[in-house]
Amino acid sequence: MSLEAKNRESGSDLRQTNTGRLLLKAMRAFNERSMLAVRERGHPALSFAHAAILPHIGTEGAHLTDIAERAGMRKQSASQLIGELEAAGYVDRSKDTADKRALIIKFTPQGERFLQDAAAVKTRIEDELRKELGAERYELLRDILKDFPGVE
Repeated sequence: MSLEAKNRESGSDLRQTNTGRLLLKAMRAFNERSMLAVRERGHPALSFAHAAILPHIGTEGAHLTDIAERAGMRKQSASQLIGELEAAGYVDRSKDTADKRALIIKFTPQGERFLQDAAAVKTRIEDELRKELGAERYELLRDILKDFPGVE
């Protein structure tokens, strides 16, 4: 095999095994596991796109612009997803009592039930990962991720 072919092959391997790709694959695996479990708990209408925005709605509610910014998406995209969540009964929009010009997005009782179910799912998945990886490796992974540059 020529040196050029070896470099192409190792470059291809690097694309699949670099740290960023491994973190992305781990996140996807965690998210897929989570979504399957959340759907099994009675939330079949939720998608991965909804899962990307739901964590950015605080328990006291949030403005659309803040949700979009935290989720790293345009306001129009966030608005569409919020509209879908509203139609599915997870959130509602109401006048912000502090700023009558603004709307605040808050969880409905169904949305609050989702939050409880999501917390239970996360706890279960973390317990499973602790068993699958072993307690020591699991805690090491968590410690490294907490110390990862840019993670707050």
